[in-house]
Amino acid sequence: MSGGQKQRIAIARAILKSPKILLLDEATSALDTESERIVQEALDMASMGRTTIIIAHRLSTIRNADIIVVMQSGEVMELGPHDELIANENGLYSSLVRLQQTRDSNEIDQICVTGSTSAVEQSNIHIMTRRFSTVSRSSSARSLGDARDADNTKKQKLPVPSFRRLLMLNAPEWKQSLMGGFSAILFGGIQPTYSYTLGSMISAYFLTDHAEIKDKTRTNALIFLGLAVLSFFLNIGQHYNFGAMGEYLTKRIKEQMLAKILTFEIGWFDHDKNSSGALCSQLAKDANIVRSLVGDQMALMIETISTILIGYTMGLIIAWRLALFMIVMQPPIIVCFYVRRVLFKSMSEKSKYAQAKSSKLAAEAVSNLQTVTAFSSQERILRLFNQAQDGARKESIRQSWFAGLGLGTPMSLMICTWALELWYCGRLVADHQITNTELFQTFYILINTCRVTEEAGSMTTDLAKGADAVASVFSILDRETEIDPNNPHGYKPEKLKGEVDIRGVDFSYPSRPDVIIFKGFTLSIQPGKSTAIVGKSGSGKSTIIGLIERFYDPIRGSVKIDGRDIKAYNLRYLRRHIGLVSQEPTLFAGTIRENIVYGIDIASEVEIEDAARSANAHDFISNLKDGYDTLCGERGVQLSGGQKQRIAIARAILKNPAILLLDEATSALDSQSEKVVQEALDRVMVGRTSVVVAHRLSIIQKCDLITVLEKGTIVEKGTHTSLMTKGFSGTYFSLVSLQQAGNQQVQL
Repeated sequence: MSGGQKQRIAIARAILKSPKILLLDEATSALDTESERIVQEALDMASMGRTTIIIAHRLSTIRNADIIVVMQSGEVMELGPHDELIANENGLYSSLVRLQQTRDSNEIDQICVTGSTSAVEQSNIHIMTRRFSTVSRSSSARSLGDARDADNTKKQKLPVPSFRRLLMLNAPEWKQSLMGGFSAILFGGIQPTYSYTLGSMISAYFLTDHAEIKDKTRTNALIFLGLAVLSFFLNIGQHYNFGAMGEYLTKRIKEQMLAKILTFEIGWFDHDKNSSGALCSQLAKDANIVRSLVGDQMALMIETISTILIGYTMGLIIAWRLALFMIVMQPPIIVCFYVRRVLFKSMSEKSKYAQAKSSKLAAEAVSNLQTVTAFSSQERILRLFNQAQDGARKESIRQSWFAGLGLGTPMSLMICTWALELWYCGRLVADHQITNTELFQTFYILINTCRVTEEAGSMTTDLAKGADAVASVFSILDRETEIDPNNPHGYKPEKLKGEVDIRGVDFSYPSRPDVIIFKGFTLSIQPGKSTAIVGKSGSGKSTIIGLIERFYDPIRGSVKIDGRDIKAYNLRYLRRHIGLVSQEPTLFAGTIRENIVYGIDIASEVEIEDAARSANAHDFISNLKDGYDTLCGERGVQLSGGQKQRIAIARAILKNPAILLLDEATSALDSQSEKVVQEALDRVMVGRTSVVVAHRLSIIQKCDLITVLEKGTIVEKGTHTSLMTKGFSGTYFSLVSLQQAGNQQVQL
């Protein structure tokens, strides 16, 4: 959704609650003029009879307030109603009001606003207008929602790639592979050797010669000691080498996956299955599952195969009749062990799945605690949480019935099989076909081999998960982006004039193919000129920015820069000449300096500070404890919205682009900051192609061309003066009139 759409939904939620105290923090800042007027009327009605606290930069929204509190640097500078504060021409409030007036006073006199504005009586209303804000804001916009989408998204069936291809990713670690494999083979022989020695040890107690018993006991004890020492070193060699292989593979896969993901077109990320939560989960979980598959599971597999081959061979050599009988009887025992293990795991997975709904509800409530607290919804959350637990409780009771039957049957079958094997052992001993020593040796070797086989069988579930993870990893690595940002054959411009030509474009977003944004859309932007794009929320203003940046490709038509189709450019080189400041600027979890120089190879301290001064950011940065080395926090949560936007503007100024794209670049600034930043932007826009998307029409009056959009169609185009001459029949005139009406109300 657009910023305006999200804000209107939040306003509707607050109005539906019908609260006694209404808190409005820049509630209409992201709305276009007409939407702001309609929503403001609704807020005025909702404010009647209740205590309302409003924080606003647009002073037209607070004229009817009973009390206006003007703050600066955390102190109350002025206090009183609008009429009293506006009467003080030298006051801070009056200066803020004048800053928001239309810059060309002659044009204000030409505007005739139809309709009368009725004064809305409000009781106990306190208004606070911020001039500067350094208050840290906590961001509740975490990746939880994306993670929830990732959980709800059905996984597609992907073809399982060959295991050989996965191993080839570990080709540089072939030495570790050989040493680890050799250690696993030797360690696989430890278990049969141990069982053979154990059988010999027990049979020694049946001897009648005490000296011989003592001698055999000493020999077997030394063998046990040797096996312990050998197991220690073999385990180190096995797990170290396979662990190193797994870690190198994890690092390699994550790097390749991230590098590949960063090349994908923006439209790919618009789908729920490719949300940030899903991709982070994929990077973290799938890579680790693959590491376990190549490291732990491969070591266990080699070890198991070695144990089975050595154990069966030793058993057949010692007592082939008993060994053959026990080998034939082992499948039921293996199945019993396997069913028992799988059943336990399945019950655990079902229990986790049953708890998932309640866990999501709890995580969502904690993540959005500020909203839950504001709406006093704690009891409702607890009630929903209790209801979500009912399903888990019923599922656990149902599973307990299956657990008794499922676990009891395999255990009884296993004991019956052992009893049959022991009966056959007795027959062979009674017939003098095998000795006691051979019996114990063969029995322990094959029983323990059976257990090892069962443990290997339990790997099937892990192997299935591993196969899915491998398929998921290679689905990313094998995907070819529809918009290659680093096309080696693309044109790499050293300099751009900045001419932009959009011709006959049909466009809809990949995630919403049924919603047509543009149909045969055409717009020419002259080089070195400033072009403003205005219109209601959802009319397609930001979409034009996305097409120029080539975040998306049109379905039909073309987008050309300097007469060359944008598809023919190497995007990395092209975007070096394009600067973008969005409505919701993104800062990274680094220092302010790192965020300003983001995307710039080399920048001196003087250039950084000059860019910050031009964006009116140097003063507040210098007042911070660590200055330019201040950490912004994750997504810039340590800074206010206006501060983040000024840093984003400084970043664009430092880039010195040929094409400057400003998408509501000053929407989060107060009046004085907006004035200073707009003057800086006016200087920066001189001599370069500039595309300005704005709701505040006062900042675009100096643009060379103003384009008015309505539902994806250009309804008007011209300079501010030419569009104003159309009078009430013009769409732009109506938009300006609505804004001027609000400003005049503040001045009255």
